[in-house]
Amino acid sequence: MSGTSEGPRAPAGTSPEAVGTPVTERHTAGPAGERTAGPAGAAEAAEAAGERTAHRAAAPYGEAALRRAADDAATELRDHRAAFNAATLPMAVVDGRGHVVRANDALGGLLGTTSRALDGRQACELVDLASDDRTWHAYREVLQGRRSRFRCTRRLKHPDGRTLWAEVTVVPMTGTSAAEPARVLLTVADISDRRELQDRLRHLQMHDPVTRLPNRTLFFERLSVALEIPPYQDDSMLPRHGRIGLCYLDLDGFKAINDTLGHRIGDRLLAAVAGRLTDCAENDASSNPGGSRLVARLGGDEFAILVEDSGGTEALTELARSVLTALQHPFDLAGHRLSVSASIGVVERPVAGTSPTGLMQAADTTLYWAKADGRARWTLFDPERNAHRMTRQALSSTLRPAVERGEFTLEYQPLVGMADGVVRGVEALVRWNHPQFGVLSPNRFVGIAEEDGSIVQLGRWILRTACRQARRWQLDHPDEPALFISVNVAVRQVWDSDLVADVAQILNETGLAPGLLQLELTESAVMGSGGRPLRALQALSDMGVRIAIDDFGTGYSNLAYLSRLPVSVLKLDGAFVKGFRYEDGTHPSPADETIVEAMVQLAHRLGLTVTAECVETAGQAERLRRIGCDTGQGWLYSRAVAPELIAALITARPTPG
Repeated sequence: MSGTSEGPRAPAGTSPEAVGTPVTERHTAGPAGERTAGPAGAAEAAEAAGERTAHRAAAPYGEAALRRAADDAATELRDHRAAFNAATLPMAVVDGRGHVVRANDALGGLLGTTSRALDGRQACELVDLASDDRTWHAYREVLQGRRSRFRCTRRLKHPDGRTLWAEVTVVPMTGTSAAEPARVLLTVADISDRRELQDRLRHLQMHDPVTRLPNRTLFFERLSVALEIPPYQDDSMLPRHGRIGLCYLDLDGFKAINDTLGHRIGDRLLAAVAGRLTDCAENDASSNPGGSRLVARLGGDEFAILVEDSGGTEALTELARSVLTALQHPFDLAGHRLSVSASIGVVERPVAGTSPTGLMQAADTTLYWAKADGRARWTLFDPERNAHRMTRQALSSTLRPAVERGEFTLEYQPLVGMADGVVRGVEALVRWNHPQFGVLSPNRFVGIAEEDGSIVQLGRWILRTACRQARRWQLDHPDEPALFISVNVAVRQVWDSDLVADVAQILNETGLAPGLLQLELTESAVMGSGGRPLRALQALSDMGVRIAIDDFGTGYSNLAYLSRLPVSVLKLDGAFVKGFRYEDGTHPSPADETIVEAMVQLAHRLGLTVTAECVETAGQAERLRRIGCDTGQGWLYSRAVAPELIAALITARPTPG
């Protein structure tokens, strides 16, 4: 029988080289086909047996490692629990259904109970997470694994009765999957001190240091909140907060007090005014219960009283009256008795459709009206008056471009000789063909042009156009006596432009003789002339241009100026001529007739001619002719008409002789 010989086993510690080389024989099949191992098969069997022995020997060492790992994990868990319980930050472990699994002692102390008593409680009830839908929804998203973190601020009641502010944070803990955490960690941080500091800083930021009243920032914040209420379409169903009112006031004369007595007294006066305004608002709230009143200083000497849930226009104007009455009493400050008044703009309207900007614009406009109307009064917002102001603003913004776009035209009204009814000249009257407002007469825009200075550009265009037209009439009708052209000139044209140079240039361009040009200035403008204006008028007169005083008798009427100014014509104001009416049954005014007669005689003695304006009836014309007026102007003769109709009047004049 074949076998395998491995030789003697080496003693322990003997190196492998000391062992003899084994002899390997072939495997042979034994009886019944069994495989008989030779020396190689014996080696394999021995190796397998060695592995089993080694595994049995290593088993005690693996179990020890597992025990050590388990002990370490238990120790770590005990440490974590100890840290969780000992932490000063209130915490709780919450399961996916929102129940408290474990809470630490700090949370129990915060809520006035033990941590054990919190087990199984709904966490949302402990820290008020279900009071509003937005917070509740975010909290549920963290519980369901759809949100990685949630934080909110809550106002809680401490067991000792005081209110505290807490910052609640909810974050997922490790669970079965990252998407669906099995549990979340809820922490509650007491931020009362931080909140108190923030409130203190906000109060300083939102209040005026002089008067202690809410400042402009807080006022507009409150105003915006008040107007965020959804509008109601049915006025009959409006709740009490459906209207809002505002008294916007400015102290009259405060600047003089501040400049003369100093800012210290000025600040004390502002504080005293603030106190009286607060008293008025509180008294109004007691007599008209409803919405709140906010008294604020908007800056400088401007204050506002915002009335939410206004009781209507009458209630708000009553508040404005009480403010004026309260401020009428003198203020005794640092040995000074000071008196101030206030101008108040009052605006009251529905909340629906009202914006903070629109409300303040209306209040500012109304305050301006109160000051313009004489100060020391309240003025209620008037939509029609505001529409006129808006139209005026629209005209002002488009006036200059309108000159360049050619939107202005001239019409001409005849000046007729009172003695013979012959047309002597015409007055050029400007019209504005506005694309939005239609044809506008001069009284709608000339004042605006004088304010913004565009009258210089417009006046130059009027002068050039009128002179060119007068020259054309002269050339078209060479056999007829030439008409003079009368053009109105604003005093600002004399100050802001070289009127003398403009007139000389235009006369040269058009070829019109200087004697055929008459410039009209109002009495108030001419009577105060001195220096440059007086020199300009004198230069124009020396050039041969006629100077007329328009609306004479309604301004200064300083007759001494007539001897100094280079005036050649007086135009009597139409207010005097109206006293000459007989035809319509109006009783004539003897005083007007006497005044006109005296002015005509005075003018003639000074070598001046007289033109009567607004002649509307034949009776007026006859009486003015007998008094001695030289020319007349008015609807009796003709309205202002296009230049083509003036040409017809020229050919219709009777031939002299």
